[in-house]
Amino acid sequence: MRLLVWLFRAAIFFTLFAFALNNQQESGIRWFFGQEWRAPMVFIVLAAFALGCAFGVFAMLPSWWKHRRVARKHAPVIEANKPDLTATPPATEITLPHPPRDGL
Repeated sequence: MRLLVWLFRAAIFFTLFAFALNNQQESGIRWFFGQEWRAPMVFIVLAAFALGCAFGVFAMLPSWWKHRRVARKHAPVIEANKPDLTATPPATEITLPHPPRDGL
């Protein structure tokens, strides 16, 4: 399974590398007031991808902060309701010598 994952990663890497090699010609982005940015096409695509990722993270920050604030508010309640793990289990409960192996 690990071999398949590494082969998949290598295929993605070489596909992106070939994309970068095929897009080395210079291109330009025309801004307002006659400004123009000229760079290889692969850098323009990389910059657009990075700006999109940054925009997505900044758009999610308020929601993350809200959930974190709610989680901190409920943390003392969760701590108070934790079961006592030091107590001995009931005699009728069956304990396994090892955890079950599911999914492998």
